[in-house]
Amino acid sequence: MFYYVLKYVILGPLLRLVFRPRIEGLEHVPASGAAIVAGNHLSFSDHFLMPAIIKRRITFLAKAEYFTGPGIRGRLTAAFFRSAGQIPVDRSGKEAGQAAIREGLGVLRKDELLGIYPEGTRSHDGRLYKGKVGVAVMALRAQVPVIPCAMIGTFEAQPPGKVIPNIHPVVIRFGKPLDFSRYAGMENEKAILRAITDEIMYAILTLSDQEYVDQYAAVVKAEEAAEKAAKAKERKFPRMPLS
Repeated sequence: MFYYVLKYVILGPLLRLVFRPRIEGLEHVPASGAAIVAGNHLSFSDHFLMPAIIKRRITFLAKAEYFTGPGIRGRLTAAFFRSAGQIPVDRSGKEAGQAAIREGLGVLRKDELLGIYPEGTRSHDGRLYKGKVGVAVMALRAQVPVIPCAMIGTFEAQPPGKVIPNIHPVVIRFGKPLDFSRYAGMENEKAILRAITDEIMYAILTLSDQEYVDQYAAVVKAEEAAEKAAKAKERKFPRMPLS
C-alpha cells in the first residue's frame, strides 16, 4: 500500500515537477504478465523516475549498500528503498551474480515487472557501457520479453556526487519488446548469453543515442580511480631527479 502512496501522492508528483519527464513508447510496457525492463543507468534518480511513470508496480534490483547504512539515516534510507520496490543485492563476491538472478527470477515468477540495469552500476561519465549477461539468463529462464528503456537527461539533472537534483527536463523512452524465445533452453551457452545481452544494449543505445564503450563500467571506474590515486601520490611524493 505504501508503494502506491509513495508513487501517486508523494514521490510521483514531486519527480514530475522537478524533472518534467516526457514519456515515449509507454505502450510497449505490457499491461500484465512478467517482463524485464532493461535500462541505462545515469543517475541516482533513475531508481525512482521510472517507477513513478510506469502504471504497474516495478521492482528493481539495487545494491545492498543502500539498505545497510548506519544510524537513523541508514534505516530511513533502507525503508525508503524497500517502500519504492527495491530489492537489495550484494554485488561483491563470486556469488553476487547468482544472487541477483535468484532475486530477479523470484519477481518474474509472480508475473511482475522486473527493472534491471545491465551495466551493473551507474555511468560515471554519461556513456553507455558493456552489459552483464545476467539479464539474458533471467530472460531465458523465465521466458519473458525484455523491454529496452533509455533515460535521457538524468545525468545532467543529477550527475554523480550531486545530492540535490538540478531542475532539468528528462525523457524516458521505451522500445519495442525483445523476444528471445528462439534461444529457449540455451541459458548455459556463453556465446548465446553474450549475443542476447549485446542485442539488448544495442536497443538501449539506439534509444538513448549515447556514446558506447565496449568495457564494463566497473572496470573503467576502477582503472580511472587507480590512475587518479597514482597521480595524487606522484604530486605528494615527486620523484627526485637522478644526479
